[in-house]
Amino acid sequence: MSVFDLTIAGAARALRAREISAVELAAAYNAAVEALNPRLNAYITPTPELALEQARAADRRLAGGGATPLTGIPIAMKDLFCTEGVRTTAASKILGNFVPPYESTVSARLKAAGAVMLGKANLDEFAMGSSNLTSAFGPVESPWKRHGAEARLAPGGSSGGSAAAVAARIALAATGTDTGGSIRQPAAFTGIAGIKPTYGRCSRFGVVAFASSLDQPGPMARNVEDNALMLSVMSGFDEKDSTSADRAVPDFTQALHRSVKGLKIGVPAEYRLEGTNPEILALWEQGIAWLRAEGAEIRDISLPHTKYGLPAYYIIAPAEASSNLARYDGVRYGLRVEGEDLIDLYERTRAEGFGAEVKRRILIGTYVLSHGYYDAYYLKAQKIRSLILRDFTDAFMEVDAILTPTAPSAAFGLDETMTDPLTMYLNDVFTVPASLAGVPAMSVPAGLSAAGLPLGLQVIGRHFDEETVFTVAAALERAAQFSALPQVRAE
Repeated sequence: MSVFDLTIAGAARALRAREISAVELAAAYNAAVEALNPRLNAYITPTPELALEQARAADRRLAGGGATPLTGIPIAMKDLFCTEGVRTTAASKILGNFVPPYESTVSARLKAAGAVMLGKANLDEFAMGSSNLTSAFGPVESPWKRHGAEARLAPGGSSGGSAAAVAARIALAATGTDTGGSIRQPAAFTGIAGIKPTYGRCSRFGVVAFASSLDQPGPMARNVEDNALMLSVMSGFDEKDSTSADRAVPDFTQALHRSVKGLKIGVPAEYRLEGTNPEILALWEQGIAWLRAEGAEIRDISLPHTKYGLPAYYIIAPAEASSNLARYDGVRYGLRVEGEDLIDLYERTRAEGFGAEVKRRILIGTYVLSHGYYDAYYLKAQKIRSLILRDFTDAFMEVDAILTPTAPSAAFGLDETMTDPLTMYLNDVFTVPASLAGVPAMSVPAGLSAAGLPLGLQVIGRHFDEETVFTVAAALERAAQFSALPQVRAE
């Protein structure tokens, strides 16, 4: 068996048994990154020397006892997490040379657990996108191909670099962030698993902000168990983050072996959208059948305000982005383009530093927050958000979890559907409602399209009930037995 066939759990066992050293594992992954990253562009900043340094420390820890399940595990860090002494760009020209003097809480927890950072993963600029085409450092290419075709495919976004790295086996796992689906959609596109935890479960301290009331860090990995191992370390209260929840962190791996027998699984009528790929709907029916066969009770439910989720999201998220991105002014850090006066400096810096999609969202957000439009747009969108949350709250009085598709299609080509931003925004149609409600949701690879591309199913749970999400996701994973691999990968 190749080291690239190991999961986190398998690699942890091999490391503890001294069948392989952390340095050997890191060196193998460093070599794979060097070989495949020029093609996939999954990493903006590989950190091979740092990986070896951390691997040596992991070997000392393994030898001396006190190792965790993540000690010596090579991971990718989405380039939205500030890493002390390592360039953090948010995939934007405006932060192209920013080296943080501090560490994000999530990356600090992974570091403390002994994880080995292979590099900073590419993403859509400031996490704004569903394709990974908006990065100032070039698009990420999915390691998957359609049957008999060589067209380059999108890995999804915004966590596309993280997803591509895990799928291509140039990282054992990765961190992502999910604002409206940015962990779940790329996970579905690349045949891996990824979870957006409950809002507040993972600290946002040190994560470059897009939309503060929606952003939530989470893990991406090859299977459900590896996600549980990652999330157990990434989670926890943080006094540096005012939105962090002071809740105990369970051992999420304990939920993987529970039976779904007797669980009530909701199937929302509103997710049967006109125009959805029939393959997606067929997979959804298959997922329902798998859970029913395991003893779960399937119930039809209604989430009546679902249809307003996407328009509400694309008012609230840009509004928050316009506020958060006001700090990039060329004065304190990041890109600085000199001007004739202060206003000219601001304008030149932002014009040159921000990409087209980021500018579009800043303009939309500034508009909906402006005098005369705040009540008409932003306030109304927040009221819709409250109704969407109420829909989920009501539904979870009847069911334990909800099953839906993750995305309305399989991965699209890098040169397809890019001309119309609204077409791109529709990629988030199944993921946005859970984000607006702040509930946990996970994508699990469950099948292949006729063209041979991965398709995912989404499990949505109650606030802070990631355990039931993991239980249902693990049952789907066992039933699906998804074992397909991308054409471009380390071997």
